[in-house]
Amino acid sequence: MAQRQPNIVPGQEDRPFQHNSASVDRSALIQSRETGIVTPEESPRPQAKGLPFAKSWVHLMAGGIAGMTAATVTAPLDVLKTRLQSDIYQAQLRAARAANAHNAVYMNPARAAVHHLSETLQILNAVYRTEGWRALFKGLGPNLVGVVPARSINFFVYGNGKRLISEHWNRGEEAPWVFMTAGIAAGVATSTATNPIWMVKTRLQLDKNVSERSGGAMQRRYRNSLDCVRQILRDEGMRGLYKGMSASYLGVAESTMQWVLYEHFKAYFVGRETRLVASGKERTWWDNTVSWTGNFGSAGGAKLIAAVLAYPHEVARTRLRQAPMADGKPKYTGLWQCFRVVWVEEGLMGLYGGLTPHLLRTVPSAALMFTMYEGILRLFGAPK
Repeated sequence: MAQRQPNIVPGQEDRPFQHNSASVDRSALIQSRETGIVTPEESPRPQAKGLPFAKSWVHLMAGGIAGMTAATVTAPLDVLKTRLQSDIYQAQLRAARAANAHNAVYMNPARAAVHHLSETLQILNAVYRTEGWRALFKGLGPNLVGVVPARSINFFVYGNGKRLISEHWNRGEEAPWVFMTAGIAAGVATSTATNPIWMVKTRLQLDKNVSERSGGAMQRRYRNSLDCVRQILRDEGMRGLYKGMSASYLGVAESTMQWVLYEHFKAYFVGRETRLVASGKERTWWDNTVSWTGNFGSAGGAKLIAAVLAYPHEVARTRLRQAPMADGKPKYTGLWQCFRVVWVEEGLMGLYGGLTPHLLRTVPSAALMFTMYEGILRLFGAPK
């Protein structure tokens, strides 16, 4: 069997162990599986990370822990988001639009954002005063049932996928298309595996909201998660557990965009730190601040941009998963039909309903989650 030639990265041609040197014993060369850099066996090898899957489980564990922590810290904002997206809130928003004599068709986006923020703070205060602090964490348990496996799968597939794609198809070098491909694979795998979990969670949340709004006059349709699964399978078949899948796959664009932007921002901060060290200049307070908050800011900024651009899929996904109407027929039958109905009935702002509380929750959640993920990888010495 022919021996594979070592992969020499650009800039290393002047080293004595380049591939065209006949005086070098190739058996004494070690090639990094992560970077592709070739080094003598006896020299320091900080890039050598071991076999591709030697520590792949760390990505799974780091994603789960990071997702669980972020979901717990931002649970109050998740509660507010659910309430602000309820029919009561939408009715109040439509009433506010109608009260605008000079603009009865739609509310200015800036005013709508201020309105969302004001409602968020008011409800947060009201929930704490009337229901206590425990109410701010309602639904955390069921949410973690979906968040932990979703984040574990996403980070596992992306972390290992990025490394394998770059190693086998890009000579060990990272590139935007590598990030994009790994992000798509991670998003599709996560959506496919966890869609039934989010389907049940959405049905239970909406079912509870209907019962509470009626003052108990309407009985809850589902007793618990198992009963919800049983009824869905009985009435809608196996496909019922995968309703909203098209919107979930559309959401892969958001997660992929977030990964690509995050890698780009992170590379910028790493390059800035490298240039600062090489220059030998004295560090200022701003340099120290940027150094400490680089990953945090990269994750938060990437999520902010991706969430704003791709938010309508969140609305479509929730509506496609809601229970059928009283006559047993679903109001929303498909992705594009859902977008069309929301656009006709509620306008552009209907596709961005609840955006402000969504950003208030997901941006700090992503920043915390990605920072913890990177920290855990560094702690266990796993390839990033």
